[in-house]
Amino acid sequence: MQYVHAKKVIDVLLALISLLILWPIFILLGVLIKLDSKGPILFKQKRIGKNKKEFNILKFRTMRIDTPKDTPTHLLGDSKAYITRIGAFLRKTSLDELPQIINILKGDMSIVGPRPALWNQYDLIQERDLYNANSIDPGLTGWAQVNGRDELPIDIKAKLDGEYVNELGPLMDIKCFIKTVISVVKREGIVEGNVSSTKKEVKKAK
Repeated sequence: MQYVHAKKVIDVLLALISLLILWPIFILLGVLIKLDSKGPILFKQKRIGKNKKEFNILKFRTMRIDTPKDTPTHLLGDSKAYITRIGAFLRKTSLDELPQIINILKGDMSIVGPRPALWNQYDLIQERDLYNANSIDPGLTGWAQVNGRDELPIDIKAKLDGEYVNELGPLMDIKCFIKTVISVVKREGIVEGNVSSTKKEVKKAK
């Protein structure tokens, strides 16, 4: 429990430092997004946080405003038709995730933790319950994220999230952060468009 409280303080301090350093990049990317396509700079989407509480995750917008809502990109039939030119670059470099620094400052997220599920990813949410992975703050990056990302079927993803919960501590967070940097540089685990390796699709809310 002591590390959980310390982790919260570390998250806020690192997020503040990151924001102070990266604000010129935020402005530059915002300008490029506006010049590239119609729509807002930031993209908001309902996600599941700690104890399954809903919150709005923030990202730089990488897709056209007519893209189907609340559908993971890898489940779209032709996601590349919706991704903007600057959006393709942002996604490949993971720069689209930078605004989640604000989510961390607000207390919605942590730097490391299970990636927050979409509100209608009922199967993933239910599977995570088996491993107590919905009981902690979701992360900007996570153990499942660095061990397969979009390529993972839901049951394996939830199991990896459970491994993170069981091994929660500074060493696990450091290991996850280092693997995140490596994954971003190598651009590993990113799947754009519908793929056969996906075991279960999102069940739409009625």
